[in-house]
Amino acid sequence: MTVLAIDIGGTKFAAAVIDPQGAILARSEQPVGSDPTATLTALIEAMTRPGLAAVGIGSAGPLQAGAGTVSPVNIPAWRDFPLVEVVAGLLPGLPVALAGDAQCMALGEWWKGGYERSSRALLGIVVSTGIGGGLILDGRPYTGPTGNAGHIGHIVVDPAGDPCPCGATGCLETLASGPNMVRWAQARGWQGHDARQLAADANTGEPVALATFRRSAQALTAGIHTTATLLDVDDVVIGGGVAAAGPLLLTPLRQAVVAQAGLDFAQRVRISLTSLGREAGLFGAAALAYAHPALEPVPH
Repeated sequence: MTVLAIDIGGTKFAAAVIDPQGAILARSEQPVGSDPTATLTALIEAMTRPGLAAVGIGSAGPLQAGAGTVSPVNIPAWRDFPLVEVVAGLLPGLPVALAGDAQCMALGEWWKGGYERSSRALLGIVVSTGIGGGLILDGRPYTGPTGNAGHIGHIVVDPAGDPCPCGATGCLETLASGPNMVRWAQARGWQGHDARQLAADANTGEPVALATFRRSAQALTAGIHTTATLLDVDDVVIGGGVAAAGPLLLTPLRQAVVAQAGLDFAQRVRISLTSLGREAGLFGAAALAYAHPALEPVPH
């Protein structure tokens, strides 16, 4: 028995066939392109194998898990898009489970990651084209009534800040997502074009690039501090393309969290990068599929 795991991001879709022990048997990804539905269809057709028992999907949000619809902020062509219905139509007879992409990243770390397993409360953050979040509370995924719990990217951290595509103003995503970091740096004279180059320049000590990562770390600190204070979080695990910058983001982030957290229980939060890299969301989507009521519980 295997499952198909699908990771819907703002700029790329990925899919993998994963067995009950967490081995990836096949994997593929494609850029979203101008027709995301066609991209999804082609990806699923390429990854379909005999023996699939279920499908798990982690999608950028917001979403309505009960209705099976998604409205990713960075995919304007999908508004109230019936993702579960479309996938079920492409794979008749297979149960389909849906959760947020960052929720799946957190669930993937919980299942196959290398963080402290003594923790009872985990916040997963995806820092990429957008910023998403997912929660494990008391050892169980917590998605909330609509499936959007943990959506840390849309915590307001600067009420006087820039408008966000979600409709609010000053969201964390407007300060710390990859594209917004690039835009802020370019407005201050940086000549690069993407977050990867921004990280490379910051590593060489380029002042604007370094300042951009410090600003992002400060904004993330506000979101983490709010969440840790509210939910008594043990661990924060960060993934996504921007997190690939490693110490550039992690070092100032850890320093800022300790400096700004006033309460002892908030200061104890452990912050680390995902141990699963780009595959964390796929592992979480697979765990989601294996946890479907139609199947046996996912192995541990």
